[in-house]
Amino acid sequence: MSYIGKIPAKAPLTSSDVADDIITLAKMAGGTDGNVITYDTSGNPAVVATGTSGHFLKSQGAGNVPVFAAAGGGKVGQVIQTVDTTIRSMASSSWTSTSISVTITPAASSSKILLNFGGYVGFSTGLRVLFAPYANVGGAGAAIITIPGSRDGYACVAANDTATYQSQSAHINYLHSPSTTSEIVYTMYWNNPGANTVYLGEMKGGANNTCATFFTATEILA
Repeated sequence: MSYIGKIPAKAPLTSSDVADDIITLAKMAGGTDGNVITYDTSGNPAVVATGTSGHFLKSQGAGNVPVFAAAGGGKVGQVIQTVDTTIRSMASSSWTSTSISVTITPAASSSKILLNFGGYVGFSTGLRVLFAPYANVGGAGAAIITIPGSRDGYACVAANDTATYQSQSAHINYLHSPSTTSEIVYTMYWNNPGANTVYLGEMKGGANNTCATFFTATEILA
């Protein structure tokens, strides 16, 4: 550029010299597809490198540039559910299989398995019934899941009622740590200390109604 007379002194460009919204995306420097612009600890622009498909933008705290990373623990790996509509009866004070099972193969030995069991127990002359999940890992044989601090070391629910033709709901929610990647067959067992006849999957009353029993195994990844 030519000037008549003295050349003006150089002056740094300031933010007031650039009107708001004047710089378009087309005028910005090119970059890498998938990169994210951020700021470093000095307040200067920085780039977060493109992550792998399925990754999330993860903060690394103040003073650190965020990164793309896989999601942390606590993700649901898989959900397996058995829905049973058979009315089952039992009159034994010994642990007896309900024959309601759910089979799951953990993806990692560090995974936990969240067990959820729910159903209705019907009875005619009073009820006290216990439930406990048994685990058969890799075909080694069913073994009761022991839980420190619970009744006799197993998960249990009890419904007590002396009325005639009544029903109670029974539920178990337990987080099991099997530490295996072998197939696990969880089977719900029940125990009737009073040895009177009880029914699973039935609401007793004026009319006996079949109610589904649910048994769900959810793998929680570490």
